[in-house]
Amino acid sequence: MGYVHDTAMSLFIPPNKIVASAGTWTLAVGTNVWSYNRTAADAAFTVYVPIPVFSNSVAFKGCKLVSVELMWLVATAAMDAVAEALIYLDTLAVNGTLNTAAAVTTTIDTGHDTGAERLTLDEHRCKATITTPLWIDNDQAYHAELVCDAAATSVFKWFGAIANFTLRV
Repeated sequence: MGYVHDTAMSLFIPPNKIVASAGTWTLAVGTNVWSYNRTAADAAFTVYVPIPVFSNSVAFKGCKLVSVELMWLVATAAMDAVAEALIYLDTLAVNGTLNTAAAVTTTIDTGHDTGAERLTLDEHRCKATITTPLWIDNDQAYHAELVCDAAATSVFKWFGAIANFTLRV
């Protein structure tokens, strides 16, 4: 039986797997590319991205999440604000407790490390790299969030995310 230790694994998370707050959202396709589109409105919203990578109860096995790349487009009018992408480590409930989530320390790529860069009219691919990656235990999971504030005519289209990780099985 073989052993796998691959440091260059990636998983695409399509736009239909995210959840977004506030506003009217529609899954759409244009030129064979799917996106989750928000109807223009002057309001804040949050995009929630589940990161479905493997966990393992044995130490140093399963997945070690290294980074997450979030992909969106802003059209018509720039956003009022787009906060720094956050990655959360979720601790899953056991009897008598609730799930908890804590932000992990990340570094954002140089094209998105300021608010002014993230809200512009453009196609965005923002990479958040975890400072201290860890092997995911079987009672843990990850998710990412992008908190946005749209202007009255801002069009926001979500194209998905990419989770980059080490796989050891």
